[in-house]
Amino acid sequence: MGEVSTIGLDIAKSVFQVHGVDAEGTVVIRKRIGRAKMLAFFARLPSCLVGIEACPSAHYWSRKLQALGHAVKLMPPSYVKAYLKRGKNDANDAAAICEAVTRPSMRFVPTKSEQQQSVLMLHRSRQLLVRQRTMLSNAIRGHLAELGVISAKGRKGTAELLEIITNQGDDRIPTAARLSLEVLARQYAVITTEVAAIETHIHAWHRSCEESRRLEDIPGVGPIVATALIAEVGDWNAFSSGRSLAAWIGLVPRQHSTGGKERLGGISKQGNRHLRWLLVAGAMAVIRYARQHGTKRLWLARLMGRRPTKVAAVALANKIVRACPGP
Repeated sequence: MGEVSTIGLDIAKSVFQVHGVDAEGTVVIRKRIGRAKMLAFFARLPSCLVGIEACPSAHYWSRKLQALGHAVKLMPPSYVKAYLKRGKNDANDAAAICEAVTRPSMRFVPTKSEQQQSVLMLHRSRQLLVRQRTMLSNAIRGHLAELGVISAKGRKGTAELLEIITNQGDDRIPTAARLSLEVLARQYAVITTEVAAIETHIHAWHRSCEESRRLEDIPGVGPIVATALIAEVGDWNAFSSGRSLAAWIGLVPRQHSTGGKERLGGISKQGNRHLRWLLVAGAMAVIRYARQHGTKRLWLARLMGRRPTKVAAVALANKIVRACPGP
């Protein structure tokens, strides 16, 4: 039995499973470790290869173990699943991770820095608040529609409804209904203020980052999209081409080809949902502007003429990603 060279680490909230093998593949470590003893355990080990599934807190533990001198590689959980034998439990998961990390064809996830994760927290918080604001707007519209009060689509229509709610002299709203609508209106105002505060921080980080400012030169990419790309992608050199980046985000056609016959469907949607949402939204803005003012890009004009708007937006989002320059 030799010295441990490769470890599969199945992480959790409080209890972690370690599966270690030597250079010849013989199991030398198989044990459970509490969170408080994790770093002390790895500090006693010689430098080795550690595999971890890219799940919550994985980037934190990757940074900590790398600081102790270990080589840490993060892997998508869906790619590790193929190496799981028999039933699923912590010990089997750690063994599967230990085997998967040594495969030459395995794809790995770059470890994110604290700064990257901080920016992503801003984006995730903004996304959550925007979703909640939309829910409140829909609730207000639905309640007032029951009273016969209808407004236009979009934020202008919501603003009109909020003015009606605050107008105590408007007799279309009963007293009991006004009480609940005022609660929703106050919540809507608070969330709008918080979203603006988060966007201020995102714009400040964007101005301080040269790479993010370069991305803003691409049509359809603003500070929100640019900072999200920088924070999510991290190492641009991890992608061999712009198409690889587009595939990672999930903006390429889903394939079901065989026998030399290619069959392409809709986009795979297997990548980064947040980035895909932002990029398609940016592409929609470009298309709306092109419909109103025209465009010099003949490719986009022809595409808009023969395809539905949202199909054209996805194709344009793919083009936007391919235009992103590396650092």
